Amino acid sequence: MRKDIHPDYHTINVKMTDGTIVEMKSTYGEEGTTLALEIDPSVHPAWTGGNTRLMDAGGRVTKFKKKYEGLGF
Repeated sequence: MRKDIHPDYHTINVKMTDGTIVEMKSTYGEEGTTLALEIDPSVHPAWTGGNTRLMDAGGRVTKFKKKYEGLGF
């Protein structure tokens, strides 16, 4: 492997949306840099599996169900 081609791997602080700070290793920024997250993976439904209801106000799902209502969907 060639030398001096890889970025520096160091410790940074990651600030979650609730204000807590987690220390992680990263190639982002410099040693001790703080990265503030806009979307928190500890509470976002995409990562936690929460609120899996599909919201539809007369859109595609309603049109699909209406079109195929006789087939038992």
